[in-house]
Amino acid sequence: MEILKTLEVMRSDGATKEVEICTVEKAKKNPERPVLVTTAHRGVFFGYADKTDGTTVKLTRARNCVYWSADVQGFMGLAATGPSASCRISPAADIELRDVTSVSEVTPKAAKRWEDAPWN
Repeated sequence: MEILKTLEVMRSDGATKEVEICTVEKAKKNPERPVLVTTAHRGVFFGYADKTDGTTVKLTRARNCVYWSADVQGFMGLAATGPSASCRISPAADIELRDVTSVSEVTPKAAKRWEDAPWN
């Protein structure tokens, strides 16, 4: 935190006190964003990541799509609209994926459907 200046202020009892005026640091926003990650081992995972460059990606609250039906229209459909009622979605866990082949941004609507998806 950077100190801009120091002021001397008078308290109600007549005593003086030095007060430092500082810059206000903006609260860091959560840098994690919802993504769909595919791997060379044919894995398809939804989760939240802050860094997605390279062949390894860490996901929090990750879920694995074990099966998706034709109505989803492929893995890009999982990123655009999320899993349907006939998909099989695992419970969530924090994971690190290796041999990443793609990272797709997930829409807010799709992220909600991923988070709500039960194992069917």
